[in-house]
Amino acid sequence: MYEVVAKIGEGGMGAVYRATDTTLNRQVAIKVLPEAFAADPERLARFEREAKTLASLNHPHIAAIYGFEKSAGLHALVMELVEGEDLSERISAAHRVSPTDHGLPVDEALPIAKQIAEALEAAHEQGIIHRDLKPANIKVRSDGTVKVLDFGLAKAIDPEAGRAGAEAGFYRPDRPGLTSPTLTSPAQMTGVGVILGTAAYMSPEQARGKTVDKRADIWAFGCVLFEMLTGTRAFHAEDVSLTLAEVMKSEPEWSRLPAVPPVVESFLKQCLRKDPRQRTQAIGDVRLALEGAFETAAPQRTPPAATDAPRGRLAWMAATAAMTVVAGVALWGWLKPASSEPRLLTHFTTAAPEGVGTSPTAVSRDGTHLAFTNAALNKTYIRAIDDPVATPVPGTEDGRFPAFSPDGQSLAFIAGSAAPYQLKKVPIAGGASLTLVGDIALAVPMTWGDDG
Repeated sequence: MYEVVAKIGEGGMGAVYRATDTTLNRQVAIKVLPEAFAADPERLARFEREAKTLASLNHPHIAAIYGFEKSAGLHALVMELVEGEDLSERISAAHRVSPTDHGLPVDEALPIAKQIAEALEAAHEQGIIHRDLKPANIKVRSDGTVKVLDFGLAKAIDPEAGRAGAEAGFYRPDRPGLTSPTLTSPAQMTGVGVILGTAAYMSPEQARGKTVDKRADIWAFGCVLFEMLTGTRAFHAEDVSLTLAEVMKSEPEWSRLPAVPPVVESFLKQCLRKDPRQRTQAIGDVRLALEGAFETAAPQRTPPAATDAPRGRLAWMAATAAMTVVAGVALWGWLKPASSEPRLLTHFTTAAPEGVGTSPTAVSRDGTHLAFTNAALNKTYIRAIDDPVATPVPGTEDGRFPAFSPDGQSLAFIAGSAAPYQLKKVPIAGGASLTLVGDIALAVPMTWGDDG
């Protein structure tokens, strides 16, 4: 028996009420399902089966499901009542205090992100995907404990597991961090391909109505983390259709990021790669990165002095069939003068694509990326050290001996198959190459000095 106390929310999944469980004398949240949804016996049976699966999840950062009730024609989920503000409210409050500043302080945002990652990791291990992760579905209690809500319920609404279709979220200009998900019309709810989730946090494959997996949650996690750190959404526009277009074609404003540990920035960017094959494949990897970084003060982004001591050198070895690179990379201030501060070292091994010759491998100053030339394919590739997939850099055809710029945003390389060679540079994101020197007698490895 439940005594309803007050209505506390409403969305596409139905209205939510605060209630008292009179049998066990505890406070609960009751979510009453929409009438159109409850009228479909097949969909209702699926929802009940999914609720039972979700009830098996037992994790400190996932709000629990207690039961599935039917009474007087109403169907409702009985869930754990989580006190505290949701993450969208917390971000909005920080933005109101200092609208020209970034979002939450880094030392506040990263522990929250770590707990979200732990919740996703636990669910993914059980084969459960959220599909609608966003700040409004994340609560932060007064003691700092994070609870992720509505886990896996989007899947229960979808008539085909793993499918997405046409989303109908709401943009709230008064709260830019919140777009509330809803279902489409009752007629559409019985069809295949209903887009579930919220436009601003949907992965590109989800927005296109393709089959989704745990990598859609990883994308949404990246959107949430970006919003926590910057106070603005990674993808935003005036309405849902324009927002979905931004998701599929645009990049977040990375310049808005505050100073965060390089490993965190690297993983955040990997979470928001549009091709799911290039995205971080497991949220556990992100969780490990956060565990090593969230208690450490974020480094200041200051340009290196022109009088810095001589730089270290990278040992490399390459062969035609395979290439192994083992690098000790200090992710904090790598290649800067020695100091007494401890450095985080990363060791990695990578196999090159078939046809790679003996051209040296370049490592970016922050130790997060490496570049190498595939002589057989006549292209230069770049990859993150923690990503097994390398991608070609457009504009580097007929080039070799790559060298990163100090800010890691460009590559210099020697172009030409015979003398006279040319020295060129190209943005690592791709684009037209720029010739710096047009007549070079020898093709040799090089470095890029701090003065350019």
